[in-house]
Amino acid sequence: MQTDGTTTSAVLRSVGLTEDRIARCAPLAGGTFNTVSRVTLTDGSEQVVKIPPPTTPGTLMGYERDLLVNEATFYTSADGSAPVPRVLHSELDPAAPTGPYVIMTARPGRPWHELTGSASADAMSGAEERLLRKDLGRIVARLHAVTNPAGFGYPSLAVAPLAPSWRQAFTAMTDAVLADADAYRARLPRPTAGIRDLLAAASPVLDDVARPALVHFDLWQGNLLVDGEPGARTIGGIVDGERMFWGDPVADFVSLALFGNMEEDEDFLAGYADGSGRPVVFDASLRLRLALYRCYLYLIMLVETVPRRASREDLEWAWTEVAPQLESALADVESALRTGD
Repeated sequence: MQTDGTTTSAVLRSVGLTEDRIARCAPLAGGTFNTVSRVTLTDGSEQVVKIPPPTTPGTLMGYERDLLVNEATFYTSADGSAPVPRVLHSELDPAAPTGPYVIMTARPGRPWHELTGSASADAMSGAEERLLRKDLGRIVARLHAVTNPAGFGYPSLAVAPLAPSWRQAFTAMTDAVLADADAYRARLPRPTAGIRDLLAAASPVLDDVARPALVHFDLWQGNLLVDGEPGARTIGGIVDGERMFWGDPVADFVSLALFGNMEEDEDFLAGYADGSGRPVVFDASLRLRLALYRCYLYLIMLVETVPRRASREDLEWAWTEVAPQLESALADVESALRTGD
């Protein structure tokens, strides 16, 4: 699902970056959807170019249409609140001669996960990582203070128009991914009809969310850049904001504690309380909402293996690692509904 270098060159020329101004243009690894290139100019500055794949039938999930609209919205909205790239140029119309693209400033640092669990000299110590988690908590709290008076949902409007309630928006989001599951005949641990009914039964809890907050929804360590030397590291950037939406801020806790339990992340939660001015209270409403957002993320991770044409190894990983997480989240929703908690 990658575009070629010719397209990147055409995008650069369209904004006046001709070959005589470019010292180097190299692809960035790690992405699974867009083509991403780092461009070094002759004046030493660096920019990042992001181009989506062609919209070939059978290669996209419903919410993935016009993802760059979400990305540009995230960076523009988060500017001043978090270390995010600044959008320099963008074309979001798929019918444009170049096709859609976003050109942004490059952020310093390396992906967080590259600096953990390593025996190399630049590996982070546990103490340093705890300090960074606290700093990350403060940053995410500032992101969540950004709001959108126009409503809840994806800015791209790929799933549905922005909605006046979070329940309405999230129901449209989950209905879309379950429709993708049916269309692609994705392997899930339960039938889609039962999942849809269960999520609908729990949906009244979503009415506890009254303000559309800026939610990144993909804050795993690969999208968090760490900059600086050992002992003096900072969070250099939050990138890949294409899956953002306006919604419940605690939805970000799912990817921040991917396959884990956010309630155990004392350092992040302490920083978040500092940044927001109040502690996070894991009451019955919040825990049930978190279970719903876990369901949503794990459904996406399982369904996308079909349009991504995942390898046998990746399919096996999804079934052995992600499917049990989805089943656990569904069971948590059922338990909350049974007990009324």
